[in-house]
Amino acid sequence: MIGDKWSLLVIRDMMFGNRHHFGELLAGSEEGIASNILADRLRRLTAQGLVSRTPDPSHKQKVIYSLTEPAIELVPVIAHLGAWGRRHLPTTPELSIRAQLLEEGGPQLWAEFMDELREQHLGIPRPSGSESVLARLGAAYEAELAKSA
Repeated sequence: MIGDKWSLLVIRDMMFGNRHHFGELLAGSEEGIASNILADRLRRLTAQGLVSRTPDPSHKQKVIYSLTEPAIELVPVIAHLGAWGRRHLPTTPELSIRAQLLEEGGPQLWAEFMDELREQHLGIPRPSGSESVLARLGAAYEAELAKSA
């Protein structure tokens, strides 16, 4: 389901980039996904039940893409892949900091992140008092960028 070159990257961008529209996914792709490939992957991910597609009430020609529960449950898998990549592939501090935090945070952080994703993508309120994991990951990334500048 996610073994091709682009599907996991699309899920990653929806998960960590909070992207819900085709244009956001296309413009925000660090790897430079082509529009026809993105359209194909979104169709596949929707057909496989990892992404849902709903009309955007603010614009008749747009749709909103959201992660489904099975995609949200990929967080531990993605955390493990990130940890493996940090150990075995060349990377930079700013690109590896989020993987490091997810690895160090372990199952507790993953559960909090999944709750946050459920709120963003499924409309299920997360437990009160939970700090945004996405904001923490983003702040750590920005701090690493500032160090390297």
